[in-house]
Formats: sequence, C-alpha cells, structure tokens
Amino acid sequence: MTIGVTLSSNAQHTRIDEWVQLAREAQEAGLHSTWFGQTFGYDSPSLAAIVGREAPGLQVGTAALPVFGRHPLLVNSQAQTAQAATAGRYHLGLALGTKQLTEAGFGIPYERPVALFREFLTALRQLLETGSADFHGELLTATTPLPAAVPGAEPPVPLLAAAMGPQALRVSGELADGILPLLAGPRALADHIVPAVTAAAEAAGRPAPRIVAFVPGVVTADVEAVRETATEALAFYEQFPSYQRVIGLSGATRAADLAVIGDEETVAAEVRRYREAGATEVVFTATDLGGEADRRRTWKLLGELAGESNG
Repeated sequence: MTIGVTLSSNAQHTRIDEWVQLAREAQEAGLHSTWFGQTFGYDSPSLAAIVGREAPGLQVGTAALPVFGRHPLLVNSQAQTAQAATAGRYHLGLALGTKQLTEAGFGIPYERPVALFREFLTALRQLLETGSADFHGELLTATTPLPAAVPGAEPPVPLLAAAMGPQALRVSGELADGILPLLAGPRALADHIVPAVTAAAEAAGRPAPRIVAFVPGVVTADVEAVRETATEALAFYEQFPSYQRVIGLSGATRAADLAVIGDEETVAAEVRRYREAGATEVVFTATDLGGEADRRRTWKLLGELAGESNG
C-alpha cells in the first residue's frame, strides 16, 4: 500500500516555491505521493507538473478536476503535458463537482452529472490511451482533426474518479482505473464502496480498481483542540448530499468524526484499518490543522509507515 499527502488546506496563500519545498519535504519524509486539489485558483495539473519535475521520483496527482466547465480535449492536453513533464509520475483525478459551485461559478446548469461523467471518461480514455478520439455522445463530442498526443507522455495517464455514490461507482468501475473517496471511513469502504466499484470493474472486464482513500488526519498531543479545529474546517463538506450520505454510511454524524487525530499509535492503527477495508493507497489531508509542528510529526509517521509498506 502506498501512502501520500495533500500538500495544503490553505492553497490560496501558498506560492509556487512553497509548493515545491513542501513536496521535497514530503519526499524526504519517505512519502510516496503528493496530491493537489482544484478550486478556482491554481490549475492543479500545471502545479503537479511543476512540483513533480522539481521533486524527481515523487508521484503527483490531481484530486480532482470537476468535469462541468471542462472538455476532454483540453483536459487530455493538461494531463499528457503533466505526464511528460514528470516522466510518467502523474495521476489524473476527475470529479462530478457540485451543483452549488458549478452553477454559481460557471453559470451552467448542473444537469445529468453521471451521464456527463460517463461520456467524459469514455472520450478522455480514448485520448489518453491513443492520442486521438472520435466520440459523439449525447452531451459532448470529442474528435481529433489534429493529433492530440504529447511526446514522452508514457505510460498512459492513470484515470481516477472521485466517486462514492452507486451510479458514479458503477461508471468508475467500468471506465476508470480507480477511485478517490474522501470522508469515506473504513465501514463505508468495506461495506459499500469497494464492493460496488470492484463488481463494476469485473463486469466490464477491467483490472481491480485502485482505491485511493483520502483521510483527514493529524498526529498531535492536543487532540481536543485539533478536533475542534477539524470540526470547523471540515463542516464545508456537510452541506453536500454526497458527503452527507457517505459520512452516514461510515457510522458518523459530522465530517470531523472521520478525522484521524491522536498519537502515532492511534493514527497508525487507523491507517491499517483503511488498508483492511480495501484501500490500496491512503492519502492524508488537512495534516496542517494542528500547526507546523504537528504536520511534520504527522508526515514523519506516515513516511515510516510508507517505508514499512515497501518492505
């Protein structure tokens, strides 16, 4: 099992050189991967390309690009460029996004998201694997009157989906290489998410999917204070039905209930629980909630766990 981290929950204030320094620190700690979210600021594939080039050997990923307001041809160009820049160490995550942010930000209706997701994945997989496409769907068209391949973008970029609902998991199992569940605890993974996406992949004749579990967590001595901070920071997700559902399936009532907060022994035990629930990879998020000292302490432990998994 590989172990990684997202680099910052305060992205709007982080400069490029700081991202690079954080990535190098993660690599020195022994972590396998670093991941970047996507909002309305930094372009995540571009950031991953820069950081991956400055930290050779480190896997870098986007988690995740919403498909509304984007097109497979443009995302293909971004992803293949990042893959070429990092010598094959880039991982692309896609998401359905949310109705609130899609309609407020892009001014377009958030309609038939799963159908659009299916068409987007279908067209994008053609582009990433062959450098061309001839896709004519109900909701989008993607053709290549000019070549769409990038020299050096090998192997094909892994295509991952931020999927947790039944329909999205079915589409992801059929068309993606894996999933990126966030705030899905071990119970939700083992009982609902992993069986659904694995069955869909098997039915489509595809390999077993990667399960890249994103887990908020901090190693700290001040559990109560960090838990309070996490409650405030993670409450954002509680307004979205998809997260409400998976939080409930995990046996929790608040997003912060799923944050792994405690000493090294506590956090290591939770990482093992995710692995036993079917996670093939664990990525810790929000590791800076307790401040810089706790973040470094968290990364140190995760690097040690990553080293054990290599052994």
